[in-house]
Amino acid sequence: MSPFRPYVLITGFVLAIPVLALGLRGDLTADEVVTRLLWCLGAGWAAVSVLHMATRPSPPPAGRPAPGTPPPAAAAGDPAAEDLFPTS
Repeated sequence: MSPFRPYVLITGFVLAIPVLALGLRGDLTADEVVTRLLWCLGAGWAAVSVLHMATRPSPPPAGRPAPGTPPPAAAAGDPAAEDLFPTS
């Protein structure tokens, strides 16, 4: 995932608001603000990556068909399996 996607940049900017406020107030120098802004971008990227991985649906287990799909015998034209999964 690119760290320059819009939602990553927005998250990094939201995390950078306190750093920018401290820089405007005079508590941090310009060098410290620039250095910490990069850390805010990295933290935004990490937060979005974790949320992206947590919300991604997991794939079905190997060897098992997805729910609602007929077994392979029904797809092959087995007359016994066609009674279980009528096509009409």
